[in-house]
Amino acid sequence: MADLRFELVTPERQVMAADVHMVVVPGTEGEFGVMAGHAPFMTTLRDGELAVYRTAGATPERITVGGGFAEVGDRGLTVLAERAEA
Repeated sequence: MADLRFELVTPERQVMAADVHMVVVPGTEGEFGVMAGHAPFMTTLRDGELAVYRTAGATPERITVGGGFAEVGDRGLTVLAERAEA
């Protein structure tokens, strides 16, 4: 499967922009995983951790996020977080 384009942005800076295998996002309605080809949607974030899997079966990189939005679209996954720290 093709890679997912992932971008994580805060008001201060772009935290990450990479092609990855999967990202698990802490949505307000629960955690959800996004891979390439995911159906488009938008949701708000709760405070929690993003798990970024660069390749299938890899150990995830964890990034703590607080507040904001996640949008899945034709171009991939964009997370607009109020704050983020690795």
